[in-house]
Amino acid sequence: MSPGFQGRRRMSGPALPPGQYLTEDFPVLSAGPTPKVPLDDWEFVLGTETGAEFRWTWPELMGLPQETPTVDIHCVTRWSKLGTSWQGVSLDTLLDGVDTAARYALVHSYGGYTTNLPLDDLRGGRAWVAHTYDGVPLPAEHGGPARLLVPHLYFWKSAKWVRGIRLLVDDQPGFWETAGYHDYGDPWREQRYQGD
Repeated sequence: MSPGFQGRRRMSGPALPPGQYLTEDFPVLSAGPTPKVPLDDWEFVLGTETGAEFRWTWPELMGLPQETPTVDIHCVTRWSKLGTSWQGVSLDTLLDGVDTAARYALVHSYGGYTTNLPLDDLRGGRAWVAHTYDGVPLPAEHGGPARLLVPHLYFWKSAKWVRGIRLLVDDQPGFWETAGYHDYGDPWREQRYQGD
């Protein structure tokens, strides 16, 4: 090796989870048809393991404290989109004052989709009911009028067209989890499928 030989300089780029590629667009992927939910009919219901329920209409949700997270999102189909801008209500706000011994949550969507998460992953400023993307109301194809946003997990956990969350003592798998997807879905550990 000649003195001073450095080899080819590596291009520095964003840190992506293993197996992911960067995209500038926002791919649309859904497990079924896109439901159309009029804002007058939209409701979000948080139910506890004891049967207690907390409900918010669209005007009530919009009247809660709003946050504007800018986060990276990672899809199990291997695309990642960095620096996405959202507006919504933190799950910390919705869970404030809710008496529960639950350790898990099952998220329900208009259209019948479900997904499961540990309750701790909805707390601590890590999850929102998001209604605005990039400064405009969230389009239906991306989950509008509102979707769950849990950016530290693969994006199938960020359920589109969210209508409620049921708190559970024991874990209960959702739509993709019963089809063989990972129960947790950490992109940095490539938890795509059961056994990963």
